[in-house]
Amino acid sequence: MKERVLQVRRLGRFNYAEGLSVQKALETKVIDLRQEDYLLLLEHPHTFTLGRRSKDGDGVLASAEALKKIGVEVFSINRGGKVTYHGIGQIVGYPIISLSPDRKDVHKYIRDLEEVLIRTMADFDIEAFRIEDLTGVHTKEGKIAAIGVHIKRWVTTHGFALNVNTDLSYYDHIIACEGEPVTSMEKILGREVPLQEVEDALVKNFSEVFEIKTVKDHDSVINKKAEVI
Repeated sequence: MKERVLQVRRLGRFNYAEGLSVQKALETKVIDLRQEDYLLLLEHPHTFTLGRRSKDGDGVLASAEALKKIGVEVFSINRGGKVTYHGIGQIVGYPIISLSPDRKDVHKYIRDLEEVLIRTMADFDIEAFRIEDLTGVHTKEGKIAAIGVHIKRWVTTHGFALNVNTDLSYYDHIIACEGEPVTSMEKILGREVPLQEVEDALVKNFSEVFEIKTVKDHDSVINKKAEVI
């Protein structure tokens, strides 16, 4: 079997709508070619996303006027789950990988994403764990990472959102996921954490958990609006 290769793209701060476009293009590429997989690591401006289990915007507590005042965009998307927040100081990871032929198990895929995050937290001396019947990664102080995925023809999109130096006050405007309390690495450690260090740990642990070699994508376009293929 040919060795799997994961192209890691660190996109920095990236508009949410443009991020959806990048995911869609790479999803099509992976479905068509099944040659390379991708892991996008980025940071979004303030955004609330409504998953498939969120009906008619339920879970967003703020009015349209209030959302405009605090600078939040809202998107309805095709990932699983309800409402979550993306924003500055948070690392969002979008794996666009083929689970075919040997990883065709949605629940295992989610558990593996949780394992990547749990190992990453351990690298920073944070004890993180799963809670039965809930998706995501938790600590004694609250949920630190949300997970919501979409799978088409066994190719994944969307992924996880890890609170690193996140302004947690934005969660006051939503009922996040199942209403669990939330926390961040900064809050637990009492200091700001360099995003690059956390990204490095995420890449290392993703490679180990998914048993896939990671390489730098030299062919990616620098212009972020064109950062697709």
